[in-house]
Amino acid sequence: MKRHVSSELAYVLGILLIAMGVTLMEKADFGVSMVVAPAYLLYRWLSPMFPVVTFGMAEYCLQALLLLLMMLLLRRFRLSYLFSFVTAVVYGFVLDALMALCAFLPSDRLWMQGMYYILGMLLCSAGVSAMFHTYIAPEVYELFVKEISAHFHLSITRFKTVYDCTSCLVGVILSFLVFGFGHFEGVRWGTILCALINGWIIGRFSDCLEKHVVFYDRFPWRKFFS
Repeated sequence: MKRHVSSELAYVLGILLIAMGVTLMEKADFGVSMVVAPAYLLYRWLSPMFPVVTFGMAEYCLQALLLLLMMLLLRRFRLSYLFSFVTAVVYGFVLDALMALCAFLPSDRLWMQGMYYILGMLLCSAGVSAMFHTYIAPEVYELFVKEISAHFHLSITRFKTVYDCTSCLVGVILSFLVFGFGHFEGVRWGTILCALINGWIIGRFSDCLEKHVVFYDRFPWRKFFS
């Protein structure tokens, strides 16, 4: 028997799960998710000079640029796209809060780092899958994958993998440019592994949700996001 879950709850859970997953992967220090790697590198570069710059702030600033790129590729503008930026800002604040709350977690043992990394990657994937099942505008990262794959009739799982690998490559290039050759900051083997399998894991979470969960609208807000 399928469980009924509101799409609005899926939105809230999506933001919380992604933010917690990113926080744990950063704590593991095996390499952050390839999707957030460019923003993380920007944060690590600017924050020593400008303490006001946070990881969350770097996230929604770069997502604003990605949103502009998406609209250029699609050659259209929708008011709902702006809600994605609002989601990015909300996510940024949640991420900064979780980073502060989890700062005390110990990470001096390899098994702890491994646990943080695996759990973080799974939480990120589950969160992205949840965001794919809500009508409320997701983060620009997810919106980009969703809109571009639909517009060009591409498999969302395959396109997500391509997008992740591209983000990983951008992260590696930024790491070299910002911190110099031979020094990886934020982009390590864990980032590459995540880029290769993240799309597949999200696909498995989505299959599980569609098999066991029926999403419904608790509030009449869908019209504002169409």
